Formats: sequence, C-alpha cells, structure tokens
Amino acid sequence: MKKIIASSVLSADFAHLAEAAQMVEKCGAEYLHIDVMDGHFVPNITLGPVVVQCLRPFCKSVFDVHLMIENPEKYIDAFADAGADIITIHLESTDDVKGAIDKIHAKGKKAGITVKPKTPVEAVFPYVDAVEMVLIMSVEPGFGGQSLIPECLDKIRVLREKYPNLDIEIDGGVKVDNIDKVYESGANIIVAGSAVFCSNNPAKVIESMLNRP
Repeated sequence: MKKIIASSVLSADFAHLAEAAQMVEKCGAEYLHIDVMDGHFVPNITLGPVVVQCLRPFCKSVFDVHLMIENPEKYIDAFADAGADIITIHLESTDDVKGAIDKIHAKGKKAGITVKPKTPVEAVFPYVDAVEMVLIMSVEPGFGGQSLIPECLDKIRVLREKYPNLDIEIDGGVKVDNIDKVYESGANIIVAGSAVFCSNNPAKVIESMLNRP
C-alpha cells in the first residue's frame, strides 16, 4: 500500500494557516488533514466550511476532512462544496451511517468512516465495502498532541488482515519514534500533526516517516 502523510492542521499556526498548509505540501505531505470539531461530539471547537473554502485556492493537497461532529450528514454538502476531497464521519455520530456515506458519494467525494478508541473495530465491518478509507483513532478525539494508545494498533492489524487492499488511516500520537510499529500494524495513511508542525525541520520529519523499510 502507498504510504501517505496527512499533515493535521490542528497543530498548525492558525494565524498563518495558508502558509502552513503550503509548507507541509512542499515538504511532501500529500494530504492535508482537517479536523472539524463542534464542541458536542468532542470537547473542542475548531473550524467550519468557510476555512476550508478559504484554504482551497492555496493548496493542491488532498483535503482530508475529518468530521468530529454530531449529525455530520447536515454538513456534508457544505464541506464538499468548500473543497473537501475525502470526508470521514464517525460511526458514533449519526443514526444513519449508510445515508451519510451515500450523501458524500453523491457529492462526488471519497468517503471514510472512523471510530473512537473504545469502539470495537468490528463495528466498521458492515460499511467497509461502501467507503474508500477507514480511519482508526489512536487517541481520544478532541485535542492534538496526545500520546498514541498502543492497543489501537491491534484494531489496524485486524482490519488489514481482513481487508488487505483497504486504505487505513491512523490519527493520533504518531511520531518518528513509533511509526515503525504503526506501519507494522498495517496503516498506510499517517496523520501527523504536532510531529510535523512543531518540528524545527518538518521536511526531515515527513521524509523520515515516508522512507521507512
């Protein structure tokens, strides 16, 4: 599977967000991971479609939009129209998971599904064939800079064994010093926030993450 770095803007300088997004793109991050939080589904508030729309003209990156919000189906059109390329929803956030996935596809976008660390990975199995990507949260969603929960790597192993051709993304606490274990578990899309944006040499960090055995 192709290795992809998805730099998370949650750890970027919001006063210079376009410049930060351009920087990580030039450093080799193929995806820009955009965490959307509503203060209800998770205990934090981040940004909305207008910010995605404002960023879009400045970046060629794949906009990987992660909706950590209640009733995401209400906002899929807005984020799709703003420039999202992939829209990922939480299984726990809606009573109509398949309907939300269908709505993403109806807008011509790729769909992802994700679960919180305490939700069994088997919960996504009924939807895997309907999405392009599964995201495994390796921290409790809501804040950046947390440490990776090692048990979440077992979820990825289960997914990779059952779905060998699936794009599996991991989000939370991935750094250069633990990425080998992450790759060994089977993830191929790596969300990297503080590891990249808080580094003095983001290009070196991204290169090191991508060029593993």
